[in-house]
Amino acid sequence: MSPVRLAPIALATALALPLAALPPAPALAQQIAPQVPPPGAPSSFAPLAQRLLPAVVNIQTTQAAGQARAGRDAPEVPQAPPGSPFEEFFRDFLERNRPQGPGQPNRPQPPRRAQSLGSGFIIDPSGIVVTNNHVIEGADEINVVLQDNTTIRAELLGADPRTDIAVLRVQHDKPLPSVQFGDSDGAHVGDWVVAIGNPFGLGGSVTAGIISARGRDIRQGLYDDFIQTDAAINRGNSGGPLFNLNGEVIGINTAIYSPSGGSIGIGFSIPSNLARNIAQQLREQGRVRRGWLGVNIQQVTDEIAESLGLRNGARGALVARAQEEGPAAKGGIQAGDVILRFDGHEVREMRNLPRIVADTQVGKRVPVVVWRNGREQTVEVTVDELPAEQQAAVQPNQSAPRQQQMELSGLGLRIAPITPENRERFSLRQESRGVVITEVAPGSPAAERELRPGDVIVEVQQERVSSPQEVQERLERLRRQGRATALLLIEGPQGQRWVPLRLNAPQRGQPG
Repeated sequence: MSPVRLAPIALATALALPLAALPPAPALAQQIAPQVPPPGAPSSFAPLAQRLLPAVVNIQTTQAAGQARAGRDAPEVPQAPPGSPFEEFFRDFLERNRPQGPGQPNRPQPPRRAQSLGSGFIIDPSGIVVTNNHVIEGADEINVVLQDNTTIRAELLGADPRTDIAVLRVQHDKPLPSVQFGDSDGAHVGDWVVAIGNPFGLGGSVTAGIISARGRDIRQGLYDDFIQTDAAINRGNSGGPLFNLNGEVIGINTAIYSPSGGSIGIGFSIPSNLARNIAQQLREQGRVRRGWLGVNIQQVTDEIAESLGLRNGARGALVARAQEEGPAAKGGIQAGDVILRFDGHEVREMRNLPRIVADTQVGKRVPVVVWRNGREQTVEVTVDELPAEQQAAVQPNQSAPRQQQMELSGLGLRIAPITPENRERFSLRQESRGVVITEVAPGSPAAERELRPGDVIVEVQQERVSSPQEVQERLERLRRQGRATALLLIEGPQGQRWVPLRLNAPQRGQPG
């Protein structure tokens, strides 16, 4: 690697200032005086870094890049202003350095090997290394480079794309320095952290910062629960550890938010309490067995909480459907239940539940606290193993005849019974039961809740409905009770969901 030249930009800028623009000598001295560490900050991270660096490794992978094709793998000319001297310079340089010589046509080249760099850390002196799945994914060869530049061929024990974790094993003639996982739940926003890794392939590098946030969902998967830090994390840091000041691994550095590709102080780490269990399973059995409850869930909003009489505001996960023969259905969990606690863990919001269930031992019988019929109830469920995911088929929306339709005043809906004709027109499943929505008025309360023609109303306020008249009667009863919203169980192309619908909204248009 060629040396990197650092231009003295700050110095050049200062010297270019007019003399009058420079601050007086005392003020200048005050500006460049050494900064005092804030209270609680270590005076130096050197002792910690010295202890931890030997357990952090660089990971080098190679992968066959495929057979080059004529004219397709020639280096591209770097972008330059059209007609500029640089454009001509680059073209001349690439022409002179063709393997066949200048002016010769490109011939097929032998297969090349792509290389990539990442980071990892040793969790067992026997040579067990943890890194990111995306660091080693698709690699033909994986090598681990220790701090003393010893390179060892690594064996992949297992990888989990869902959480982006992989475990490697290397053989060495003596025990290797290692680090331990800490308790990521004990890490708080504002705590000091240290990141060690291999940014841009430079080798072991140490950066420090604080925890900026917890529980970040960056839309990378169902189990997102990232620690956000402002410790500098760059390309090549992937798979490296995030340490607390006790030298314990509380996170695996995985992603950054960056418009430029470099650190802007927004990095994300997988919490150690998630990584520990995944790494252990990959090490022992080469794959991950996740717990499965067998429910379709959705977020509890303030309106849904009000409709269900749920105390202490919106919380928990609302069950839209308990899958037939699934663990939840067998344990007595029903559609309309709000899961508040699972195996002693508080379910603060919907997205907490999949992570809690997935981390539960398969076959374990656990207590589940649900909100049902205005009070808390406890059921027991035996957790099963997560099966292969199934994708729901998308069903087209089509128009329906107006006969037998009913308009729901103030809601912007027309509904109709599920007749054979409606079932065919809306491609409804044979097992679908309820009342089908045939029209939705733009700008209406129903449109605001993204109800669409072809959706089926299965329940109103947790009571089954089979005809438009029953839907209307349930809604009128809620109005007489002074309820502001009605809770509908809606079945659509993506499955079932609960929808709170405003009852006393002004009419802003009805289906015509």
